[in-house]
Parts: sequence; C-alpha cells; structure tokens
Amino acid sequence: MAKFDKKLAGILFESNLLKEDQRDTLVGEADRNNTSLTELLLERGLCVETDIIAAVADNLNFHPINLEKVTPNSMALDSLTEEQCKIYGVLPISKVGKVLTLAVANPFDVLILDDVKIVTGCEIVPVVSTDVAVKKAIKAAFAQEVDTEGQMDELLAANEGVDGALELKDNSELDEMDLSEDISSEGSPIVKMVNLLILQAIDKKSSDIHIEPFEKRLRVRFRVDGACQETVAPPKRLHPAIVSRIKIMASLDIAERRIPQDGKFQMRVKGRQVDFRTSVLPMVHGEKVCIRILDSSGLALSLESLGFEPEALGDFKWAVKQPYGMALVTGPTGSGKSTTLYSAVKEVLCVEDNITTVEDPVEYQLDGVNQVPVSDKRGLTFAAALRSILRQDPDTVMIGEIRDKETAEIAVKAALTGHLVFSTLHTNDAPSTITRLVDMGIDPFMVSSSVVLVSAQRLLRRLCKECKEKFDPPRERLMELGYKEDEIEGGTWFQAKGCGRCNGGYKGRFAILETMRMFEDVRRIVIDGGSALDIRGKALEKGMVTLRRCALLNSMRGITSIEEVLSMTQDEI
Repeated sequence: MAKFDKKLAGILFESNLLKEDQRDTLVGEADRNNTSLTELLLERGLCVETDIIAAVADNLNFHPINLEKVTPNSMALDSLTEEQCKIYGVLPISKVGKVLTLAVANPFDVLILDDVKIVTGCEIVPVVSTDVAVKKAIKAAFAQEVDTEGQMDELLAANEGVDGALELKDNSELDEMDLSEDISSEGSPIVKMVNLLILQAIDKKSSDIHIEPFEKRLRVRFRVDGACQETVAPPKRLHPAIVSRIKIMASLDIAERRIPQDGKFQMRVKGRQVDFRTSVLPMVHGEKVCIRILDSSGLALSLESLGFEPEALGDFKWAVKQPYGMALVTGPTGSGKSTTLYSAVKEVLCVEDNITTVEDPVEYQLDGVNQVPVSDKRGLTFAAALRSILRQDPDTVMIGEIRDKETAEIAVKAALTGHLVFSTLHTNDAPSTITRLVDMGIDPFMVSSSVVLVSAQRLLRRLCKECKEKFDPPRERLMELGYKEDEIEGGTWFQAKGCGRCNGGYKGRFAILETMRMFEDVRRIVIDGGSALDIRGKALEKGMVTLRRCALLNSMRGITSIEEVLSMTQDEI
C-alpha cells in the first residue's frame, strides 16, 4: 500500500491537488496509521474523490468510473467471489462474452490484473476508482445479492396457494393494469416479480427476455443491442409459478407443459402501451419462455431516420414511389426488416390509397392501415389472406414474409396486375434473393418483370460515445478490407473500450442497407438464367453499394468498429 500511496501522492502533486510539503508527510502518516492515503485525504477534506480518480485515470490513460452511479451486472459478479474482490481491491462491473470490465483501486499493480485474468479466464478492461469507493461498492454489491435471494424466499412463502386465486382477476384486468404501479401494489409476489422483470427489460431497451431452466438454477437474460446479457434470476423453485403467470398473461393453457405454445399480451408501461409476444418451449428441466418486446415508442416511421447511406435511401424511396411492382427487404431474423417495411408503408400512406398488410403476427398497429394477422390454426395463411386481400381493391400490399411458392406466386401476380407490394425474404444479400425466388419455382421472366428493387439489411452495434478510443489500423489491412487510398488518408477509426455505461464498448444499433435496382441489364441476366454471382457483378457495375461497403464507411466515420464490420458482413468476392 505504501508504494501505491507514494505513486498516488506524486500524481496528485503533478495535478496540483497536493502541495509539495504535504506529499511526503501525508504518505508517512498514512503508513504509520495503517490506512490508505486516499482515506486520509478524504477524511481531512484535502481532496475530492472524483478529482483523485480523474488524476489517476488521466495519468494512466484509463477510463474513470463513479461506482455510486453504476450497478454491477450479476453475470460479472459471478466471475469473482466477495473474498477475491476484497483481496485484489477490484469489483467486476460488466461482462460481455469474454471481456470483463473491472473497477480497480490500484491500477498500477499489473500483477493484480494478471491474477484476475487467470482466475476469470477473461480479457480485463480496467476502469479507475479509489480503494474507499471499491470497498464500499463491494459491500453493497454482494449484500444486494444476499438480499435478493432472501426476498425470493419470502416471495415463495407468500405465494403458496395464491396463484390460482388470482388467475381470473389478473387476466380480466390485464389491459387496464399499469406495470410500474402494479410492482408496488398489494397482490401476488409472483405477479410483482414478473412485472419487475418486464420493467427492467424495457428500461434496458431490451428486445427479448429469456427465462431458461437448468438442472440446479434458473437463468434470466435480456437481449440488448443484439447480445444476450444475464441478470439477477429468481431461485429455480419459483420457475413453475413464473411460467404459469406468463401463460395467464398470454392466454395460454397453464396445464399444458408438453408442447410449445405461442401467445401475446399488452401492458401499459409508464403511460405507454407495449405489445409482447410470448413463446413457451418444453425443455429437459422445464419450460423455457421467450418474451419479445414490441415497444412502438422506439419505432422509427421515417425512412430518413433509419440512417441509410444516401445512395441506398434514394433507391428505396424511388421504389416505394412506383405505381406497381414488388420491393423486397431481405436479411436474417432480427435485422430490422419489419421496421423498414413499416417505414415504407408510412411513406406511401395517404387517404387516396387502400393499404393492407398480412403479418404473422401484427407487430405494430398503424392508424389508417388495414392489418390482417395470420392464423394457421384457423386456416388464415399468408396465401389465403392474400387471395382475399386482392378482392378488397388494394393499392399497396405488405406481406410480412414470403415463405413458400404459393405466397410468392400470388405476390408476383399482384405486382404484375397494378399493385405495389412490399415483403421480406430470408437471404444473405440482394442478388441471391432473385435466385431464391426462381428456386421457389417462380418463372424467371415473372420475377424480372415484377421486382423493382431488392435490398438486404443488417443491424450493427454502435460504439459507445463515452469510451470509444481512437486507433490506427495497419494500412495494408485497410486496403485488404476494401478502403480506397483517399479514404485511408482522411479516415479516423475507433475501437470498443468498455465502461460502466455501455455493453462491452457498444451502445445502441443502427441499420445498413444494400439496394439493387432491377435495371434492364440485370433483368436480362435473370431471364437468361444467370447465377447470383452474375447478377451481383452486373449490379456492382451499375453502382450498387454493398453491405460490407456501407459498414466500412460507418467504421471510417467512427460510428462502429472494424471488428463489428467483420462479424456482421461477408467478404466481397
């Protein structure tokens, strides 16, 4: 400790926080009193804790952290025991994959960081605090873990015999219930627990909640910015009651535990209506629950607000203004296709046009749009709904997804008979979408005549503005990735660092779009039976900006990292 105090005193002196005559005197006094220099300075009011942290962080070029404003992640806390944290003078803050953000009281001792790296098996991202703040935060963090377990036991005892009595009442009043108010109200502890989980997920801007049973424990994870994060979970013995409550909310059969079930419900959260889709799946150790959160308050309904490249935005706006034809948005699940389609519908929405959608399920309700929910159980498939819609005098039709040949044929015929059709497909890029339709059994001539635009979309994580750090990649590597000479000269690149305010260096996501217009040259290749590579080559000649190119441009602007570009986009041939 004396060695650290001496180093700290020197830094504080250089930062004009200590006078020269105080430096050695205070270090010696702290050593004699068996206390730390930080404790002595704070006790006598000679320094402010935030100033000490800032001075050390600036000296080491580390990020500072205010532990009073940060709640450590439960998955991070599982990395070290309370005793280990006290011995090393550290506190795990967040954990994403194999990267652990660690608040450190003595950042000069590299051996501590090496030991923690070995014990946890993680790469360590240190952030600077003081020994006083770290000790206080360790006590609070692990006390909270104990309290949470104790509260769960109390909830279990209080819940005995109550769940069934509340079933009808809760189900009948579901639409009128305000989630944030119900947490603190009198009632079933299980109801409060489920509502609290949902509220926490919404506050973290999660897209999904996963409740997963294992042999000896229950795991709860929130999907934030495309990555799952573990949070505090109830004891395993509460799992059946939690699943029953969620089934009641989603109007599912609580007695059926052998087959998958899907449902939905709505709740009012902090004054706004939020939709939820629920999926229950039987597993080895119980039923796994996934709740998809559909919060329309975060839905962007303007094409400009999606952040596409100017060329892609221009192509897409041109397509939605066509009097007829088919515009397709492709990509994997969770790539933002539905949001883009809703934005396209909003772009053409007017009193003069009759707009109808077929969705499975209806994710967001749009005023002025006729929305049809698909129900396979009732025989209302995409194809059946489309046939009926075409007899309803539509101008614009949005199809949630083209899944089979029958749906594809009806969509193509609708596009050829004067309707504007928007839909999605699961393909990797824009050119391969054309060959996918042909593989489904659609005649190449029909495909080339009906499709006006194909686009492929991805969501990339956005670098945290608070902690991203500048770096200079090797010029040769940038050339390999596809950057041009002038871009390398004027570009600035950043990489993820990680802090208490983000998720491993990332915070939020944004969309990139690859658009391919069906120019006459492209149509000719399709009719002649050309491959996806042939179509791609001609589209590139016509100026198509690929997904990789869009991602590289955003990396050069400091919006995302090169690592994220490589993980989310394919190499260009």
